[in-house]
Amino acid sequence: MSEHNNHILVDVEATYLDQESDPDKARYLFAYTITITNNSEAAARLLSRYWKITGGDGHEQEVEGDGVVGLHPYLAPEQEFTYTSAAMLDTPVGMMQGHYKMMDDDGKQFEVDIPAFTLAVPRTLH
Repeated sequence: MSEHNNHILVDVEATYLDQESDPDKARYLFAYTITITNNSEAAARLLSRYWKITGGDGHEQEVEGDGVVGLHPYLAPEQEFTYTSAAMLDTPVGMMQGHYKMMDDDGKQFEVDIPAFTLAVPRTLH
């Protein structure tokens, strides 16, 4: 299962959405843009996603779902797919990590890890 993992890269960029957030109500909204690059010899389709979102207070929530942003992107070798989504935290700092479930053209399913990344309101991390 892990032979695919090294060949599918996941790159994440997170941004705090000041306009959509309301710190007085403990609502901190973050956008994250993910680029998935297929550096393997085989094409693969993204089937589902799993996220573990951890707030600054240690509170964890898990999110599982079909595809990403309503799509099941099919990545041929050397192809990439970029999408943007959002996460709401009740603390100004948090973390996300997870994995994608993917399937190659032979019907073999495998997981691609999404490395942990930090969500932080600017100027809150010292």
